[in-house]
Amino acid sequence: MSRPSSTSKAAEAAKTAGQEAQATTSSILHHPYTRAALPFVNGGLAGMTATAIIQPVDMIKVRLQLAGEGISTGPKPSPFSITKEIIASGRALDLYTGLSAGLLRQAVYTTARLGFFDTFMGLAKSRAEAQGTIPGFAERAAAGLSAGGLAAMIGNPADLALIRMQSDGLKPKAERANYRSVLDALMRISKGEGITSLWAGCVPTVLRAMALNFGQLAFFSEAKSQLKTRTKWSPQVQTLTASAVAGFFASFFSLPFDFVKTRLQKQTRNADGTFPYRGVLHCAQKVIKEEGWLRFYRGFTTYYVRIAPHAMITLIVADYLGFITK
Repeated sequence: MSRPSSTSKAAEAAKTAGQEAQATTSSILHHPYTRAALPFVNGGLAGMTATAIIQPVDMIKVRLQLAGEGISTGPKPSPFSITKEIIASGRALDLYTGLSAGLLRQAVYTTARLGFFDTFMGLAKSRAEAQGTIPGFAERAAAGLSAGGLAAMIGNPADLALIRMQSDGLKPKAERANYRSVLDALMRISKGEGITSLWAGCVPTVLRAMALNFGQLAFFSEAKSQLKTRTKWSPQVQTLTASAVAGFFASFFSLPFDFVKTRLQKQTRNADGTFPYRGVLHCAQKVIKEEGWLRFYRGFTTYYVRIAPHAMITLIVADYLGFITK
């Protein structure tokens, strides 16, 4: 009789311990400081997951934007030709060049932008509830623009390091920096060009981020709200559809800014000490004059294939993390 009794007591003790652990976890998750930090943590983890999957597409996108710089005629590279060239040269792992910088960028940029967006939307919802209304598209757009601009300013050094690492392979071997990691790139750039050089291309980066977040976060939030009201689809299908819509608008609005940003962050000083581009407007004017308007949208398909899945993975993972940490 003692054995069943001791087994029963052990089972009861295990059940009690499990309930206490669950209560402790719930208490930690619902602490005010934890609730404030969760949108930032979830956003960063979601962005890093997406980047680890999409990095090769981003590498091809950068190579496409830098191909034929300053030339309006000649052969036009395609995503397939660039991929074939990289693999044929025996450097398949080059498709993951800059992964450490990409992960650092997401840890900083996406953590900030999704965290700020959720925080701003929370404030907008509280304000709207006090007035007996709900947040509209204007509030979502303002939250997306603000979150994108602030996050881009913070994440610019990692973004610049990513561009430098990905474009390094385009240079003659004697001129390559051969960065070992994102930290090596950041240290060598700041030592050789000054700490402020880490914010080169900051203006187009901020503009791109604002355009991308306007397209991604505002349209995702709006599309999800509309689908929830007008359809009987499951939450998973609504999230997937809304993220695909968001990916298209994010690509359309942000690609011209991304193009200029890439050119500005890739540039290094000429032999006479000057830069090829003096700023955003000069770069845009020079591209239009020498390469044509449509050059800004070169690689749109590749960009969309990079942005849309990245947006979808980021938003789905962030949604899931938000669900399990309620």
